[in-house]
Amino acid sequence: MDEANVSQAILEAYHAKFVQALRSDVIVVGAGPSGLVAAGKLAQEGLAVVLLERRLSPGGGIWGGSLGMNEAVVEADALPLLDGAGIRHQEAAGGLHTVKAVELASALCLAAVRAGVALLNLMTAEDVCVHRSRLTGVVANRSWLADGLPIDPITFSAKAVVDATGHEAVLVQCLRRRHLLTDPSPHGPVGEGVMDATAGEQFVVENVSEIFPGLWITGMSVCASLGGPRMGPIFGGMLRSGARAAEQVTAALMEQHTPARKRKDHANV
Repeated sequence: MDEANVSQAILEAYHAKFVQALRSDVIVVGAGPSGLVAAGKLAQEGLAVVLLERRLSPGGGIWGGSLGMNEAVVEADALPLLDGAGIRHQEAAGGLHTVKAVELASALCLAAVRAGVALLNLMTAEDVCVHRSRLTGVVANRSWLADGLPIDPITFSAKAVVDATGHEAVLVQCLRRRHLLTDPSPHGPVGEGVMDATAGEQFVVENVSEIFPGLWITGMSVCASLGGPRMGPIFGGMLRSGARAAEQVTAALMEQHTPARKRKDHANV
């Protein structure tokens, strides 16, 4: 075996995927539970979807469960999403269900990739691209280059962008820092509220929205942007929030009469 052939195979495959990802229908930033569901659902609609994740491993906060105990909890409302991805679950007290965190994270990743999502890990979103008062892309850098080195980033362009970056609401904060998004939250101070699992699970689904032209929020980015309560180690709202974001983005692109472009390569990793 020629080791150079191994390197060449990696470079050629990744280069082809990266070039195709530069222009897409939708960019989802953050491969946590909400981002994975949103990306997968959008790809199933025939859209070309790029999913950027700053960490090595996608899955967000699923892996650690609570206190490092790798079990996840969901409500009955989220079971159709689990069943659709072939994720097993067990009934627990109070109408809740438990899921093995490793299975949940792995299955959501696999479902997204098999749907045609181009998942680029180790990519940190550091800014946004705005043209004529509409968000048109994401400025990203390699995660290990984002701090400390004077290396310019690269821009990914899309017709719609979803902020699924969780507690940091990275893209929303990029707009706020530039005073491009100045409307105060109608739900309270900007930033997450205190723990209220019931209210938080409802808030994170009901308040999925296009917060700025071309930019949707989902998952914990909803709470961080609009002052919603946190909900702790329960993931049903995250999953349903991602599904609702996908519905809204799909409807918006259809209204714009934007032709969907399904990715040919269903093995993007």
